[in-house]
Amino acid sequence: MVVNLLWGWIGLVVFFMAIYAARHLVLTAGRLFRPQRSAYHELLDSNEDPLTVLIPMHNESAVASRVLDLVVDARGSEKFEVIPIDDHSADDTAEIIADYASRYETIRPLTRRTGLRGKPAGLNDAMGMSSNDATLVFDADYEPSGDLINGLASAFADPEVGAVMGRVVPRNTSTNVLTRLLDLERSGGYQVDQQQRHTFGLVPQYGGTVGGFRRSVMTSLGGFDVRVLAEDTDATYRLAASGWRIAYVNWAECYEEVPTALSGRFKQLRRWARGHTQVLFRRLVAVVRSPYLTRWQKLDALLILFIYLVPPLLASSLVANTALFMLGEQVGLATVVLGLFAVAYNAFGNFAPFFQIGSAVLIDGGRQRLTLLPMLFAMYFVNTCAVTLGLLDALLDVARGRAPEWHKTKRMNEASA
Repeated sequence: MVVNLLWGWIGLVVFFMAIYAARHLVLTAGRLFRPQRSAYHELLDSNEDPLTVLIPMHNESAVASRVLDLVVDARGSEKFEVIPIDDHSADDTAEIIADYASRYETIRPLTRRTGLRGKPAGLNDAMGMSSNDATLVFDADYEPSGDLINGLASAFADPEVGAVMGRVVPRNTSTNVLTRLLDLERSGGYQVDQQQRHTFGLVPQYGGTVGGFRRSVMTSLGGFDVRVLAEDTDATYRLAASGWRIAYVNWAECYEEVPTALSGRFKQLRRWARGHTQVLFRRLVAVVRSPYLTRWQKLDALLILFIYLVPPLLASSLVANTALFMLGEQVGLATVVLGLFAVAYNAFGNFAPFFQIGSAVLIDGGRQRLTLLPMLFAMYFVNTCAVTLGLLDALLDVARGRAPEWHKTKRMNEASA
């Protein structure tokens, strides 16, 4: 009976992995061989309406000046309302913001010293003092490039768009091997997965930075949920389930600082998995019942909602495979199949499997980066541990009725790398 149960579990895991493999292969083939869909806003070269730029900050003295310089120097910045959110900072962040506010009348600082700390709470407070409907968000360590701000804001010319997302590109890739591998993950997640979801008319992910939303829409939905860590993922599915489209602009690149130490990456991925699983618990029913989503949109949305179950499922099947071997069963084929899945699904931060990453590198150029692909497998064990702990954190949140604390990723000691 034990043997049958173990074989049954392995078969179930292989079935689910095959569904994910089919999804990823369809998206990859579409990105490589199909014409890409142009959106209405991509026909515009600028945004003519006023907009608000929100920049959440907590102890960001190392990077605050850089992002503020880039925003106020951007094309059309005279139409921007910039709200830097000093969220309970204990360093020189407040002084830096005050200096910029004294020099630029478009900068209206928000200082938070009471209430719940965290990005969702800060965004909610900032929306209360914002003057414009079109709202963009940049984390303090991000560097918006060129016409990025106008390019993103032009998406709101389409009345069906409730949120927009640009592409995230690491800027500190030359630091070490880890930053190069994270650059590969970002390429696959944005150049292939996000772009093809946009082309196929599915639900692209709104990200908590390098993106934007209609203030009126988010306010009507009750603002950002302060009880979840992944407020951007939560907003994505609340918007989609309510009939709003999320636009993706692949050419609108913004440069970020990825973690340079494995410990930082581990904490980041654990936090993402915890927050994503919280959204799964809260929004699963709404997505399934939404009258605004098509059958294919719902299927893809559900696969993304369950994506952080992939690492522990694969790990459990490998344990079952080992147990069968110890019991004297012939598990050669099962071992090969599970090993292939483990290799394919070793990048979880941006939902991009091995072959999506390889395809993205070919599209982006720089083919020498392909030599790094085998090294991604070394991240499988780290990713699996981090994601599994994040899932356990989310389950304990439900069991204990606790609210998670918000923690930001540690920055480098440089404003730009």
